[in-house]
Amino acid sequence: MLFTDLGLSEPILRAIAEEGYTNPTPIQEKSIPAVLKGGDLLAAAQTGTGKTAGFTLPILQRLTSGPKAVAGKRQLRVLILTPTRELAAQVQESVLTYGKYTGLKSAVIFGGVGANPQIKAIQAGLDILVATPGRLLDLMSQKCVSLEHIEILVLDEADRMLDMGFLRDIKKILAALPKQRQNLLFSATFSTEIKALADGLLNSPALIEVARSNSANEAIAQLIHPVDRTQKHPLLAHLITSNAWKQVLVFTRTKHGANKLVTQLEKDGITSMAIHGNKSQSARTKALAEFKDGKITVLVATDIAARGIDIDQLPHVVNYDLPNVSEDYVHRIGRTGRAGSNGVAVSLVCVDEHQMLRDIEKLIKQKLPQEVIAGFEPDPNAVAQPIQLRSQQHQQQSRKPRPSTGGAGGAAKPSGGRPTTRRSSPPKKSFSR
Repeated sequence: MLFTDLGLSEPILRAIAEEGYTNPTPIQEKSIPAVLKGGDLLAAAQTGTGKTAGFTLPILQRLTSGPKAVAGKRQLRVLILTPTRELAAQVQESVLTYGKYTGLKSAVIFGGVGANPQIKAIQAGLDILVATPGRLLDLMSQKCVSLEHIEILVLDEADRMLDMGFLRDIKKILAALPKQRQNLLFSATFSTEIKALADGLLNSPALIEVARSNSANEAIAQLIHPVDRTQKHPLLAHLITSNAWKQVLVFTRTKHGANKLVTQLEKDGITSMAIHGNKSQSARTKALAEFKDGKITVLVATDIAARGIDIDQLPHVVNYDLPNVSEDYVHRIGRTGRAGSNGVAVSLVCVDEHQMLRDIEKLIKQKLPQEVIAGFEPDPNAVAQPIQLRSQQHQQQSRKPRPSTGGAGGAAKPSGGRPTTRRSSPPKKSFSR
């Protein structure tokens, strides 16, 4: 199937063609016609499957083919909610890239930066607003944004929004929306919580499920290196230097662990930066930009901060710590092996994480190969120590008052809103945004 078969207008098709793409991904092939019909949609799709374009393209089409704003005054007609600043920036870039010939206006708002430029953008008149829940509620409370004309609502990565504790914020936002509207809910999984949210939000939705959360990309070579917990850093440094790895995305369980690892790697002469919720926007923007440009070798990230990171042909992902939630393993390694390129996902597993590894293998229905690196053999008599689960951390954090200024995470320089396939690929190809 081609994009020209999906009922998109010439200005949108021209923008797609300029990016070098002709074939939609599976999620786009299914979601674009569903959104164009005007009904509600519930879609399960992971990062990297092309879901962003799967809803931005038909939304652009609906806005350009629908009724225009009254008396030349732009009315905010589309609201796209995302859990993190990185993802918000990515969605906005997709809207700008594929809507550049439509004449539509859009803006992105999130916390951690000054609100005045965002307020001015809204007051100038918008068709589409991309937002994190916290900053949107702030501006709503200041009467700076009105949602009374919203025709389409998108909840992107809804599972992550619930996981981050945004359910109450989402309900407040929903209460301010018109009852008659189109609702599009995208989630990596159809969990019990997501189904409950969908039941209360969606009206007879079309159901799409692509790239299930328990399926790992076959283009990704997965490998486990058993190691003692105290030897993880030396082993990681050894793997990077001995294999001459040039671009490595490393996941840690905690923000403190990310900072500590960066300090250790820098002492080894390996250029590294961290990206997590405690970093300022400027620091996160700098880290992501320099990693994409190849100026640093290692980007160390926590799960929440990494949502929305989209890097062309990323060769290596390392699980320095296994994730507490098994599905996050698939999200993590899915950042490599995209758009026809091969990738390597390595996990450094100590005795504390053996149960986590078993849970991951049960989820993906495969036994992961293990390789002990000479000089880093784990102690066979090591005793496991308990690991605090993320749910326990969230319960502790939820007892503290949450700041009222803005969304989660720090803003990142968007990746250009471009699909992840390089333009040097053959003429007919699919994009993964």
